[in-house]
Amino acid sequence: MHRSKVAITDSQDVFRESIERAELIEQLLAIGNALSSTYDLGELLTLILTKSREITFSDAGSVYLIDRSSEVPVLWFKVAQNDSLPAASFREFAMPMTYKSLAGYVGLTGESLNILDAYDLPEGVPYQLDRSFDHSINYRTRSVLVLPMQNQERETIGVLQLINRKIRPDVVLTAENVLDMTQPYSDWEERVLRSLASQAAISIERNHLQESIEHLFEGFVRASVQIIEARDPCTSGHSERVADLTVRLSEEVNSVTTGPLRLLHFSDRQIQEIRYAALLHDFGKVGVPEAILGKQKKLYPMQLEVVRNRFALAQRTLEMECAQAKYRHLIEHPDHRPNHEKGEECPHCHHLARLDAQLEKAIAQLNRYWEVLLEANEPRVLAEEPLALLREIAHYVYQDIDGQLKPLITEEELTQLIVRRGNLTLEEREAIQAHVTHTYEFLKRIPWTKQLKDVPAIAYGHHEKLDGTGYPLGLKEPDIPIQSQVMAIADIYDALTAGDRPYKKGLPVSTALRILRQEAAQNKLNHDLVDLFEHRRVFSVLGHRDSD
Repeated sequence: MHRSKVAITDSQDVFRESIERAELIEQLLAIGNALSSTYDLGELLTLILTKSREITFSDAGSVYLIDRSSEVPVLWFKVAQNDSLPAASFREFAMPMTYKSLAGYVGLTGESLNILDAYDLPEGVPYQLDRSFDHSINYRTRSVLVLPMQNQERETIGVLQLINRKIRPDVVLTAENVLDMTQPYSDWEERVLRSLASQAAISIERNHLQESIEHLFEGFVRASVQIIEARDPCTSGHSERVADLTVRLSEEVNSVTTGPLRLLHFSDRQIQEIRYAALLHDFGKVGVPEAILGKQKKLYPMQLEVVRNRFALAQRTLEMECAQAKYRHLIEHPDHRPNHEKGEECPHCHHLARLDAQLEKAIAQLNRYWEVLLEANEPRVLAEEPLALLREIAHYVYQDIDGQLKPLITEEELTQLIVRRGNLTLEEREAIQAHVTHTYEFLKRIPWTKQLKDVPAIAYGHHEKLDGTGYPLGLKEPDIPIQSQVMAIADIYDALTAGDRPYKKGLPVSTALRILRQEAAQNKLNHDLVDLFEHRRVFSVLGHRDSD
């Protein structure tokens, strides 16, 4: 009978142990899933420490990461937890990785340390516990398990340190009860935690790799923006400002609780996607001729110089023709000399004076034409009077040095000068507008991650209008991504207020807001987003004020 009871008890113990191990395996699987789905490094390290402590009933613990970028490797104290002293403050700091500290020893050797009592270490070991930390928070470290976090190449990238394995998870330790309420870590726990530490190391390395990729891409985006600005210096800073405005307006959308916008919400990844699209929205300008990008007036500087030389040559031709006419007259009338004693008038003088007057009138006309041309060359709205005079100038011809009659301004120059608004011809404007398509074609070639896959489409739609009058596709509201509608407002606002455009002055904030409201009233911009932009003072992200 006695043997039967013992057998039953042993069976119960085995069964209970099997259940506990099965529960532990379930925990480890759950931890593995959590580690693989966590991307924030701080959250990842906290998760690693929390779960390790839960499995082992550890009262406290910390996580160190190894930085090998300098000549002497450094241990970064990243995360710390203490159940018995939850209010204790911990701050991140770095310390040299040497054999003298527990974490340093494990980091350098890759060996685990399973210590029964950190205050009673075996003689001859190179490491010691730094008791100053215990003293500062009135704590007593006893059992310690220090494990290397090693990647697949067996390189130690961090150290997991667990402190005070409690006999029950609900115990609150004090300096007085720590000897009674703690126990050593078992070999089984050490093996399990070492495996978990390696899995954690892989997750940390994956996180570092993800950060490296993001930093790499951030660098690529920044370099791309520099390329854009190098091609078009007059819009320097535009991409950054549009990105700042777009991100701020997107964040404001997330806080709306009433109206149609309450249904919208942008995740952190979506806001990052919007930011990249805004930074790169003008990248296609690299495919636009530089002369058009930097064009300040209706004629290019070299064209204006050529026209000026034509005017000068036309004037010299008039002066030469006048001199030739005088000479010819004197040759043809050699004997016709006045008798001044008899008071006779000089017919030569009258004729020569008439020639001088005609020359003066012709030169005055040229000067007037030049003034009209310079006025028309400015990128302002062209009035009817200079428009008519331009057509008159287009019919003016002069004799070139080869004897051929040439127009004072060519058909191409006339086409540029009679542009009613701005400084670009239809062909030049189409070349500028093509930058949107160039941007889209370029961005499509980038193998975006799943979270950033809509960057090309967002950038593609930032010049579309809700009523279908935008470009390049003439989309209407249902087909325009809401992110593009957000960016359109930011892009127009910055174009209106920017003071770095040589062909126009920046408008005051109040004027820019009025134009945005007008565009919204005409169903070109999203009315709700424009209202939000104004009422939440999104423009303040650029340091602008309503009174500017």
